[in-house]
Amino acid sequence: MQACAAIRKVASLVAAAIAAMLPLPAFAQAYQCSLPRSVEVPRVSTEAPRRLRVTGYTLALSWSPEFCRFRESQRRHARQCSGREGRFGFTAHGLWPESGGGWPQWCGGRDMSAVELRKSLCISPDASLVTRQWEKHGTCMANAPATYLKVTRILYNGLRWPDFVRISREDDLTAGTIRTRLADANPGWFPEAIGVHLDRKGWLEELRLCYDKRFMPKACDRRRFGAGDEHAAKIWRGL
Repeated sequence: MQACAAIRKVASLVAAAIAAMLPLPAFAQAYQCSLPRSVEVPRVSTEAPRRLRVTGYTLALSWSPEFCRFRESQRRHARQCSGREGRFGFTAHGLWPESGGGWPQWCGGRDMSAVELRKSLCISPDASLVTRQWEKHGTCMANAPATYLKVTRILYNGLRWPDFVRISREDDLTAGTIRTRLADANPGWFPEAIGVHLDRKGWLEELRLCYDKRFMPKACDRRRFGAGDEHAAKIWRGL
C-alpha cells in the first residue's frame, strides 16, 4: 500500500501542520454530546478493491441540522438526530484518499474495534458510517483503524468554526460566502480549497475540505469544489 509509509508519521505531521496554522483554540461543533457506555461494531459489506496511488485527501463534513431535517424520528439515525445523545453542527462524514480524480477504495485492512469506534462518536455520531468509512476509504491510507480515526479527529478538531447559525441569516447568502467565512476563521485556508455542496433547492448539505499529500490545504478540483461562488445558498438551522 503506497501510502502506508507516510501514514505511520501522519498523525504527528498533521498535528504539527494544524498547530502552525491555528494559533487559537478550536470551537467545538457538537453543541452537546455524550458518548455511549458501550458500542457494537456494525458489519460492513465490502466491494472489489480499487487500489490507486494516493495524491491527496478530502475531509467531508456533513451539516447535521440539514441531514436530520426529516430523520428526527428514524431509529437508524437516533443518535445523531433524536437530540437525546447530542446536538450537532458539522459532523465528519469521512476522510477520503483521492488519486487525481479517482478514489482508492476497499483496500482491505484490520477490523474496527469497539474502543476505537467509540472515541469518534462525538465528531461522527453514526457507528455504521464510521465503520464503513474505515473499510471503504481508510484501508487505502492506513494499516489500522486507530490511525485513520486519529488523523480524522486531528483534522476535524483542528478547525475553527464560525457561527453558521449567524451566517445562515446573512442577506444574499451564497456558496462563496460560506467558503469565505470558513477560510477567514482558519489561518492557512483559502476559499478555493473548500468545497460547498448544496442540494437541488440550494440547502447546504456538506463541505469538502481538500488537502495535498502532506495534509496542507489544496485547491479542490471541480468535482469536490461543488457549487460555484455565485450560487445562492440556504442553511437549515434546525434548532
